[in-house]
Amino acid sequence: NSKFELKQNYPNPFNTNTTIRFSLPEAVQVKLTVYDINAREVRSLVSGNLSAGTYDFTWDATSNSGAATSSGFYFYSLQAGSFIQTRKMTLFDK
Repeated sequence: NSKFELKQNYPNPFNTNTTIRFSLPEAVQVKLTVYDINAREVRSLVSGNLSAGTYDFTWDATSNSGAATSSGFYFYSLQAGSFIQTRKMTLFDK
């Protein structure tokens, strides 16, 4: 892949877990973070160096502390070097 890309999560909406896919054209420092509607960090999924490639990470609708999150809208943001992209996802009642 020749560019940074953050795909829409699948499934969306979801109720137990969802997969977030992104592509990196080069090795880079990466942060993949889930935020609530008030822009508070809910879960850090990735924080570190990754090599070029396509990655799938699953979010199980829990917070960093392991607590279940409530239904509603969430955002996930990929920061990879100077690339930043954010997308919206919907969690419905479990």
